[in-house]
Amino acid sequence: MANPHQTEIPKPKLSRHGTNIALDELYPHLIDVPLEINAYACGASKGKNPNRYKQHGFHFNADNCIACHACESACSEKNDLPPHMAYRRVGVIEGGTYPDVTRINISMACNHCEDPVCLKGCPTRAYTKYLEYGAVLQDPEICFGCGYCTWVCPYNAPQLDTEKGQVQKCNMCVDRLEAGLQPACVDACLGNALDFGVIDEIPKKQQEAVLNMPSFTNPSISRPNIRFQLKQTLPDRFHRMDDAPVSYDQEKPQNRAFTSASAAQPAFKIKEKESGPSAAAWNIGKLRSREDPLVLFTLISQFAVGAFALLFLLPQWSRTAAVLLSPQNNAVMLGLTLFVLVGLQSFALVLSTLHLGKPQYFYRAMNNLRHSWVSREIATMGAFYGLMTAYTFVSVFPVLTAWLPETPAKLAPIMLGAGAGILGPLGLYCMYRCYRIPARPFWDHWHSGGVFFSSALILGSTAIGTVFGLSGLAKGEEIAPVLRLLAVFLAGGLILQQIARIQLLSYLKATGEEAAVSRMRMETVFGKINRARFYTWALLMGATLVFCFFPPAGALGMTAWSAIFLIAVAHETVGRALFYVIVVPTTVPRGFFWGNQTFESLARTSGLAEKPQVGVLLDGH
Repeated sequence: MANPHQTEIPKPKLSRHGTNIALDELYPHLIDVPLEINAYACGASKGKNPNRYKQHGFHFNADNCIACHACESACSEKNDLPPHMAYRRVGVIEGGTYPDVTRINISMACNHCEDPVCLKGCPTRAYTKYLEYGAVLQDPEICFGCGYCTWVCPYNAPQLDTEKGQVQKCNMCVDRLEAGLQPACVDACLGNALDFGVIDEIPKKQQEAVLNMPSFTNPSISRPNIRFQLKQTLPDRFHRMDDAPVSYDQEKPQNRAFTSASAAQPAFKIKEKESGPSAAAWNIGKLRSREDPLVLFTLISQFAVGAFALLFLLPQWSRTAAVLLSPQNNAVMLGLTLFVLVGLQSFALVLSTLHLGKPQYFYRAMNNLRHSWVSREIATMGAFYGLMTAYTFVSVFPVLTAWLPETPAKLAPIMLGAGAGILGPLGLYCMYRCYRIPARPFWDHWHSGGVFFSSALILGSTAIGTVFGLSGLAKGEEIAPVLRLLAVFLAGGLILQQIARIQLLSYLKATGEEAAVSRMRMETVFGKINRARFYTWALLMGATLVFCFFPPAGALGMTAWSAIFLIAVAHETVGRALFYVIVVPTTVPRGFFWGNQTFESLARTSGLAEKPQVGVLLDGH
């Protein structure tokens, strides 16, 4: 029996994500951390809001939004934003048939999530989640413009300013909150569509606060702090007004998720647009993208890892390989090859900085080893590069270790090579983990790791076979046994690649939504390129099997292997370009003009972008 005199401990108030909204109770040690916006202290004294340490968020009433864009204007004016930047945007979806057409306007900014994926992903630690109001703030001065946070955010909240080379986003107007005011967008809203407050308190004049609405991305990714009201009757399908190739279909009631028990609106599921292209095309020009530096960086890095591993390990495992690959038998060619690998990896690392808005701050990439796979990738690939370089110099110039005792001098190249051999694959694993992004379903599959490691095997084995095969042929040595051995690794890479591809297609079909749209783009927009890659894969696989069982000798064998190498390079380069252009991110709708990539492209080609008020930069980063 309970003690009537015992004081009952009040239970914490939980959000609908199941977490305590009293942030000072969750993180009492952070109470004294000063609240700052973009490195400037927010006020000389603490605000007097009694709910200062509770999670706040926006409430959006879609029934009331009239798309006047007053919230956008107020936000831009308050933050002094240029025309091409907007922390808050109003998007549009439409459903039904004439004359019974339903239009929903959606005003969206940063949702200051409970589990901000932008904060975890950012390699420079430019993001901070504060106890004050639960605001997620970002410092553009720390940011070096890699744009990774724009990849991982499901809601397009971080905005990459390609003119300044940095990311910026909504800061919840915490300076206004400290002064007892509402965010600028909320104060400016004409239709009472935007409200703000403690996240699970339904604002006055509002009737419900649910977690989802048509076109809003899965809240389970980052647990966003935004609530919705949408009580009007909805049609079975909505279409976006921007160029995103998706629509929204109403689901059956039993499949509803991520809404409160009192939610009135039905749940919707993303589908690819029926009006999308149906015939397979080439579209070779569309293979180019902002990620071109990453295409080369990833391919060169994977080639370097695969080639070095084969050069270091094969002579120790195989007497056949030792004939051509060991320092004792082919020191000059081995040394030249190692220096070429070091040079290529140096180029790849420099090239990766071209993807940054502020390349001069590249050293900030390892500031977030605790959370960011980008930081871990840079750290491990940098360590691999350092050890590979040291191994190259020590192997080619033994005089560098001559001052050491005999045993350490012998062990030095072995230890350096082993370290590089371990860190290289570890770096590729970290590289793969960078692409496990729920907001980009096409990448969020083990297929990404499969293609990375298969590229290391394919490019490494074909390149080593070509270089040392030509060297052995010139010296009159038998090259067929070594090419047979390398063909085994090439076959392994090709088989891994094809298994990953088959599994990916099955995953895309089963997952649906943006994943299904990526599959549709693969089969239509780039359909002919995709088929051509399958044919080149079949050609490579057939030629590899010939080398595995009946390797041709002499000049004929070397000519055939060199052709395999050139086809493999083209095959992998096109495949990696597709990897970046096929992906369809989760996103909230944009307007017919602003935020629409088709309009932005038209503005650049027509000259309209020369007018700054249009809000489209002439050249993308």
